[in-house]
Amino acid sequence: MVRWEHDGSVKVLADRYNGQGLNSPNDVVPHPDGSVWFTDPGYGTNLAEGHPDAPGGPTNPDGKIRWNIGRELIGEIGGTKRQSDHVFRIAPDGTLTAVLQEKDIRDPNGLCFSPDYKKLYVVSTPKGPGQSVGGDQAIHVYDVKDGTLSNGRIFSTMQLNGVQMNPDGIRVDVFGNLWCGASDPLGLCGVMVFNPAGKLIGRIRLPQGCSNLTFGGPKRDHLFMCAAGSLFTLQIGVQGFAPP
Repeated sequence: MVRWEHDGSVKVLADRYNGQGLNSPNDVVPHPDGSVWFTDPGYGTNLAEGHPDAPGGPTNPDGKIRWNIGRELIGEIGGTKRQSDHVFRIAPDGTLTAVLQEKDIRDPNGLCFSPDYKKLYVVSTPKGPGQSVGGDQAIHVYDVKDGTLSNGRIFSTMQLNGVQMNPDGIRVDVFGNLWCGASDPLGLCGVMVFNPAGKLIGRIRLPQGCSNLTFGGPKRDHLFMCAAGSLFTLQIGVQGFAPP
């Protein structure tokens, strides 16, 4: 976990826990007390990256494609999970604490605070490449007090008319409504909007799965949605929440 400073320098906030390297830090949110919270699922270390066939292969029969170009420079993505899934908190003094562990939530992904910072929402995503077990594809919510979490419960099962959606990145607006990117299944994916009680109150359908989203623009009333190879934006009738 790194932070880019205003002068362009980079500061490493955390890279190890209990003597082991982090898995694959995913989403991150700051807290007004100066702490930084982030998810560290295991699936990011098991990404599969293919390459063109070697000469004679079905996609490279005449050998014109240089299948191994760049491999000696960048290596290949892959590896094994180094430790259990966690949600971490970095205190203002740099102390790294696991506020949630794998027994509490599997494959933690998107996370955000409620506008009053009394709740933390965390997404549990399904299994990724190389995994045999994944998360429950639900949005969980926890009470926040003095840098700790308690009273974990399901905020939304992410079921839409009997179809299981795949949640990803999340944000809240100034009214406490939660906006969640849904990356699967195609045809239903996009953004789902829930009120603070967990009731679905709106949807934005996209032609591609939405992996993450954020509010922006001069009035923070534009929603930017990251999709599979595209970036969509839409001016909406509400402002995204941000610290004053």
